[in-house]
Amino acid sequence: MKILAFIESQDGDVKKTGLEIASYSRSIADARGYELVGVGFNIDNTKILESYGLEKFYNIETKEDNFFNVESYSDSISLIVEKEKATIIIVSSSADGRYLGPILSVKINSAYISNVVGLPTKYDPVQVKCSCFTNKAYNEKKSLKDRVILSLSSNSFGLKEQNKTCEFLKSTYVSSTKSLKVTEVDRLKGEVSIADADIVVSGGRGLKGPENWNLIEDLADVLGAATACSKPVSDMGWRPHREHVGQTGKPVASNLYIAVGVSGAIQHLAGINSSKVKVVINNDPEAPFFKAADYGIVGDAFEVVPKLTEKLKARKL
Repeated sequence: MKILAFIESQDGDVKKTGLEIASYSRSIADARGYELVGVGFNIDNTKILESYGLEKFYNIETKEDNFFNVESYSDSISLIVEKEKATIIIVSSSADGRYLGPILSVKINSAYISNVVGLPTKYDPVQVKCSCFTNKAYNEKKSLKDRVILSLSSNSFGLKEQNKTCEFLKSTYVSSTKSLKVTEVDRLKGEVSIADADIVVSGGRGLKGPENWNLIEDLADVLGAATACSKPVSDMGWRPHREHVGQTGKPVASNLYIAVGVSGAIQHLAGINSSKVKVVINNDPEAPFFKAADYGIVGDAFEVVPKLTEKLKARKL
């Protein structure tokens, strides 16, 4: 029996989510005695995958199509699924993973289970723990088919190195004419992505204006964190919409989420509830965020944050 792990990459480098998928898949393979096979697109540093337990890896070069194309990706992966006769396919909960998973499941006639947060509790058929109700509860989902795609929630398993000898292969890219063609993608350089960040520092209307955002940026810089904001902040144009986190923005599943001057509307809390540790700094002791936070500081952000930043800088020296 075999497991197939879809390893995501960007600019030729394996993404952190890809390494987490490899770690998770390796644990299932060890538990069941399965072979672990990986597949990815345009990856340059494939050798790192040996450190995360892959035994065979298909590196697909797209050449004429350098961006994510769900039709082509799903067609290409489905060929490898059938060739390797994989019964469990693992994808991430990234934007690309959530787009790819359901389409791939139709093409390979498999079940699809999303929001997975743990290793399967049963096999034959697969049954696994998942989050639900915007991460406020958990349930057990069971596959009704022999083949299943599991979509792993970000930061729910972590990275676990395990060295294996890996066979590196190339496979055919199935170029589809059904999808729109992406001609260009603009990416910011030198910033930590919210999706990949272990730590996120977020600001709200309590910052009083965009001119005070240096408090968030300075703290994030010390922590090596991504910066984010609440919906009102992006709506007012203080910060770009790409930084808006919450149920109506980007979901966050970081190991540490620090909210500064964010009251904690229900939509915001729903989007960041998967974060493991939540810290809130707010001068309103009745702010809803305090009920959801693991740690809270009631105080003026303009006094608390600079002192916190200086303390963290001193510890790094």
